[in-house]
Amino acid sequence: MNEELLADLSAKMAEMAAANPAQDLRKNFRALLASAFARLDLVSREEYDVQVEMLERARAKLAALESRVAELEAHEKKK
Repeated sequence: MNEELLADLSAKMAEMAAANPAQDLRKNFRALLASAFARLDLVSREEYDVQVEMLERARAKLAALESRVAELEAHEKKK
């Protein structure tokens, strides 16, 4: 799908370059690229950093829970 999107994007940019004055090209390219990026399901750096932080906290909690389970299992075996 990305190849199809890039081919479509390239064709549209070539079409705009042939039909529009240079001043309008920048505005059109920006709008076209923004539209293409929106379809790619990209995330912002801020969103990515938030997800990384949440994952780190989840990993820390998981490690603590695994340790606690191991302690409880060891205690149970001693009985």
